[in-house]
Amino acid sequence: MKRRDFIKTTALAAAMLAAPGIASAQEVTLRLHQFLPPVATVPAQILKPWGEQLEAASDGRIKVQHFDAMSLGGRPPELMDQARDGVVDMSMTLVGYTPGRFPRSEVFELPFMMTDPVATAKAYWDMVESDFQNNEYADVKVLGAWVHGPGLIHSKGGVNSLEDMKGLTLRGPTRIINDLLSELGAEPVGMPLPAIPEAISKGVVKGTVIPWEVTPAVRLTELLHNHTEFSGKEALYTSAIVLVMNKDKYNALPEDLRAILDAESGAKLSAFASQVMWDGDVPARQIAVDAGNTIVQLDEAEVARWKEASKPVVERWIADMDSKGIDGAALIEQAKALIAKHGG
Repeated sequence: MKRRDFIKTTALAAAMLAAPGIASAQEVTLRLHQFLPPVATVPAQILKPWGEQLEAASDGRIKVQHFDAMSLGGRPPELMDQARDGVVDMSMTLVGYTPGRFPRSEVFELPFMMTDPVATAKAYWDMVESDFQNNEYADVKVLGAWVHGPGLIHSKGGVNSLEDMKGLTLRGPTRIINDLLSELGAEPVGMPLPAIPEAISKGVVKGTVIPWEVTPAVRLTELLHNHTEFSGKEALYTSAIVLVMNKDKYNALPEDLRAILDAESGAKLSAFASQVMWDGDVPARQIAVDAGNTIVQLDEAEVARWKEASKPVVERWIADMDSKGIDGAALIEQAKALIAKHGG
């Protein structure tokens, strides 16, 4: 080929690549990092099916690479910053792993706030769109925001009443939940979920609070044989969970791929994720039943005592929000109203 013809061909190829129709056909691979083992409900039944749906909806042009169990390095509290800084493209984490950094989202973790996980997830997403994205999540793009099913207590010796909490060392996931455990008389020890088995085996804690759904992932029913549930509509607690994306990576996506990502994320993903986690409570609980473990359900009169004892946690949170210039009481009312609106 003559040099002149080569230059023409090269210029034509460049022009074709610059054309809108060609540019939109580019493929994107997104790296998703999270802390749970691959067998856990969230990666296996939420994030990976979601990634497959993105690939199908984009005719294979969006691919998600999944990196489970912190396989790209770092610790769970660093996941948010990994996405913010572009170390990874996306990350899934509990907002409470970075205490006090996402105070607005903590409203959903307050004791006995959650009634229905899916309704709560929808409420959470509503508040992300109307407020949180532009405030505490301004450094990242939120793709999903949800909560897990009712949190309960798993322990060595058993918890049958409020008095049994006194002096009990319990692992807690976030500062709000740790404050609750402390107010109820326990001695909370904060740590991410993957650290639970070792902490129990070494006697660092005598129990933990997590929902049923995630217990198989850490083989909890083999380590702890007593489980305490709460009757009534409201759950003892739940945790705020987010899937976030690096903003530059999000903004750099071709417009059509960004539209596909948006359509498969947001409210749709949030409700789906919460429903899957909630559904996972049933078979996980059955594992404890089949193992012959003791499951105690506190009656409504006993639960009422726990609710009364937990009120200072809410009062402290409101005061803390007020000190940050955030109307905590208004956030609580807004969250409750949205949960009710969505059927909770």
